[in-house]
Amino acid sequence: MELIVCLKQVPDTEAMIKVGANGKSIDEAEIKWVMNPYDEFAVEEALKIKEAQGGTVTVMAVGPAKTVEALRTALAMGADQAVHIDDEAALGGDEYSAAVVMAAAIKGMSCDLVLTGQRTVDDDRGQLGGILGELLGIPSVSVINKLDLADGALIAERPVEGGTLVIKASLPAVITAQKGLNEPRYASLPGIMKAKKKPLEAKKLADLGVDPSQAGAAGALVEVVKMTPPPERAAGQVIDGETAAEKAAKLADLLHNEAKVV
Repeated sequence: MELIVCLKQVPDTEAMIKVGANGKSIDEAEIKWVMNPYDEFAVEEALKIKEAQGGTVTVMAVGPAKTVEALRTALAMGADQAVHIDDEAALGGDEYSAAVVMAAAIKGMSCDLVLTGQRTVDDDRGQLGGILGELLGIPSVSVINKLDLADGALIAERPVEGGTLVIKASLPAVITAQKGLNEPRYASLPGIMKAKKKPLEAKKLADLGVDPSQAGAAGALVEVVKMTPPPERAAGQVIDGETAAEKAAKLADLLHNEAKVV
């Protein structure tokens, strides 16, 4: 099986996010960058398939120089090789323009299955997998938490309200991984050392035959016009009293007369 995982480097979910000076992006100062958590499920699933059926796992990402860190993490987990699309013209776009670039790269490779996370934790749009399937002309199945491969087809399960949807599709195909599909492994020390010697190829848009007008911000269909932080929470109120009953009575009074929720 030839497996390709499309991943993204995102801010750590524990990072303190601030709006940047331009009002359209985040302030990247002091931000720790990591592999998108949902993409970890995609990497893990690809590794499990390789271990069961043989093959090669290639990880791919579009991004600036620091994106290599996320690719190296995937290599340390067990992926065989990586492709870094490192081109200034490919930056600042949306899922569509990223998919255009990734699809161009995938078309030049042998591929049985493309895997990616069901969404990224930064922009939270969840569109990459479906767009990749459309651009590549192959089936796409999103938000799956169980996957089986046999006889040139996949059988995937995805949660729906009140039940489970079972989907069968022919290969090659695209799947997007949901929490519950597996438990991503940690990169071991030997894996980290081996990752330094694994192939990591940098490509430019010209190498993929992609016109810069179709990539990055120039090719995006969505533009962020303004970014604002959520409103600050009001200060909490401490309820005092000599006994639990007295505190409970004060709380009930505040909820009824001040908050007006009871």
